[in-house]
Amino acid sequence: MERKIRVLIAKPGLDGHDRGAKVVARALRDAGMEVIYTGIRQSPEQVVNAALQEDVDIVGLSILSGAHNYLFPEILRLLKEAGMNNVILFGGGIIPDEDLKTLKSLGVAELFTPGTTTQRIIEFVNNAVHEKWEKEKDINKA
Repeated sequence: MERKIRVLIAKPGLDGHDRGAKVVARALRDAGMEVIYTGIRQSPEQVVNAALQEDVDIVGLSILSGAHNYLFPEILRLLKEAGMNNVILFGGGIIPDEDLKTLKSLGVAELFTPGTTTQRIIEFVNNAVHEKWEKEKDINKA
């Protein structure tokens, strides 16, 4: 049986607008992935705890509140603190261009802005997780 990609989609912070997160979650599910959606107004700790409990490969954050410069780094920090360095973090929302580069330099794998197709997000998740699995296979062989 083929291994399924496990994705956590989360809406951290106080923003309650979750239509985009639900669209992405459904598209990933329809593409054959196992998707866990945490719902709105999650703390960084809740997001990381859910990722740990659900044993996910990748976490996607939807942030429209302007708190991206706090939430992404905090979730990255908590993932590392929990020993989950191999979990990929990506996201999307209203993020100014100058912040995109900064967040990627901190370790966010990819960021999607309004107008991105769900197909582009599906391709990214598939590619990123399959690359991760290949690296894990190589490490386990060594």
